[in-house]
Amino acid sequence: MSSPIDGPLKRKANDLPSSSPAEPKKPKTNASITSFFGGPKSGTKSSKPAGSVANGSSLISLVTPRFDKAKWVAKLTPEQRTLLKLEIDTLDESWLAHLKDEILTPSFLNLKRFLKSEIESGKKVFPPLEEIYSWSRYTPLPSVRAVILGQDPYHNHNQAHGLCFSVRPPTEAPPSLKNIYLALANDYPSFTPPPRKLGLLTPWAEQGVLMLNTCLTVRAHEPASHKDKGWERFTQKVIDTVAKTRTRGVVFLAWGYPAQLRCKGLGTTGKHLVLQSPHPSPLSAYKGFLTCGHFKKTNEWLKERYGDEGVIDWNLDQPKPTAASNVEGPVRVTADPAKGAGEADPSTQLAEEKQESAATDPVVAGENNGQSPEEDDTDAIDALQEMAQAELEAEKRE
Repeated sequence: MSSPIDGPLKRKANDLPSSSPAEPKKPKTNASITSFFGGPKSGTKSSKPAGSVANGSSLISLVTPRFDKAKWVAKLTPEQRTLLKLEIDTLDESWLAHLKDEILTPSFLNLKRFLKSEIESGKKVFPPLEEIYSWSRYTPLPSVRAVILGQDPYHNHNQAHGLCFSVRPPTEAPPSLKNIYLALANDYPSFTPPPRKLGLLTPWAEQGVLMLNTCLTVRAHEPASHKDKGWERFTQKVIDTVAKTRTRGVVFLAWGYPAQLRCKGLGTTGKHLVLQSPHPSPLSAYKGFLTCGHFKKTNEWLKERYGDEGVIDWNLDQPKPTAASNVEGPVRVTADPAKGAGEADPSTQLAEEKQESAATDPVVAGENNGQSPEEDDTDAIDALQEMAQAELEAEKRE
């Protein structure tokens, strides 16, 4: 019998921790604050957290700092409640407990003002609003044991859904993700990519692989259009929170110079492992990514820290559907927690309606400004690599 290191890909889907692949984990909510998520379905039990094991013992601790969300929201100003309605509604509470101070900073509030202006001016923003923080619900903070860092969300229709490199069905895997599959096959010859050339990576996220982009939004068909608007500081705080709180150790997979900048210094203490390689983009994958061995190295390190149950099953051959939206209605957060659920602030209703329309537009062939699927991420990588080189030159001058 092969060891968990040599053969985690051979495990079947029903051997994995029990969780729902169709929807990210829903945060606990207070109906007086938000009506974004409905209550639990009748007769439906909550799924086990990623990382729990079949015999009932827990691989990880799911203890979250004491955090009274309703009390925190009640102290916000009306403008803060309006600007932060998406975070209140959709950011998993395990993350919100640690990021609540960061989202009140002038930098983040200015970012939210920028996004509000984008939507009000009719710009399409990807991913859809309700999926910007899906990474937090698929992978609650206490479940994180590996982090894959991306750069910019995919900027065409029916692609980005809040997890870096992942695309929603029926979209085929973009070029960078195809190279990730090739690297996986080099590590594990038994690896089988998803059927129908798909690119949904939620099974990894459900096992504790945080799949985080540096920028969490992008304007449709305009790569890097939301760069330097404030997301970089926020996602750096996310990374720092993982490094600080996950004391048992986490593997950071930093592909490309921008991702490596985000992980600078994390591997020097011995607590965490940082694996670096070129980006999987077709522009750079041949420079060492395809043979980097990161997936096997990740499992070897996790086995040492967490035991056999800590390794990641990288297999994606079991088709797992994802819901187009985890929403039962438009995003609604009242300006006053005392008001009933669903009484939206009129100042944001137009923006919500416009973004809701953008999120539900049908996928139309040829609608992506003449781009073919093969061009989905190469132009974004071009732009980001150019910016990264400029940052490197500026750093050298300092």
